[in-house]
Amino acid sequence: MRILLVEDDRTAARGISFQLQQHRMVVDVADSGAEALELARLYDYDAVIVDIMLPDIEGYEVVSRLRGARVEAPVMVLSAVNKTAAKVKALGAGADDYLAKPFDPDELAARMQAMIRRSKGYSQPRIQMGAISLDLAAKEVAVQGAPVHLTGKEYAILELLMLRRGSVLSKENFLDHLYGGMDEPDAKIIDVFVCKLRKKLQQAGAANIIGTVWGRGYIIRESQAPAYRPAATEAPAFAMG
Repeated sequence: MRILLVEDDRTAARGISFQLQQHRMVVDVADSGAEALELARLYDYDAVIVDIMLPDIEGYEVVSRLRGARVEAPVMVLSAVNKTAAKVKALGAGADDYLAKPFDPDELAARMQAMIRRSKGYSQPRIQMGAISLDLAAKEVAVQGAPVHLTGKEYAILELLMLRRGSVLSKENFLDHLYGGMDEPDAKIIDVFVCKLRKKLQQAGAANIIGTVWGRGYIIRESQAPAYRPAATEAPAFAMG
């Protein structure tokens, strides 16, 4: 999951980023409303956290402009003000949640996970797709009830695919979510991660779940049908496996 944190207090930004990173979230930090709006325009975030007190634009206005720009990522507002009027104003501007400072870091992470989960259409922390079960809270994967050990990168790839089931994700999408633009390796590393992930899932009993859309990226399907092999005269379009 990739998060945009809009916070001008560097100490607070470091602390919040660290806590979210412990939950395998990639965090980009913007220290002004203008920078946040630009980053949200350029990148596809799973969620945005906005502090009310910013040096250039009030947080409420940032939320309103995000919605005006059709940024659909869920937004959480952070504020030192714990009053109903402030919460109503934030929600009215387009925010999805409001958390007053000081807050417990675990509560922030839990709220973020729930907010993102709901935005993807899931009411429960556990996502089931065929034989695969993914626990968003515990960051655990099981196939037919048996746990499957994945590396952090493998888990992140599977999580992103399952949260966006039915959508084709490019290698750049994965790089953004795995590295957040920091020290990104060659895009071919995604092929390596996906190959290893497929092998582990297949060995556990979930074969042909991750498909390749040639020239575009990867997709996950509910169906686990055998791979389609086009005839010699056909142009390859989609392959499972």
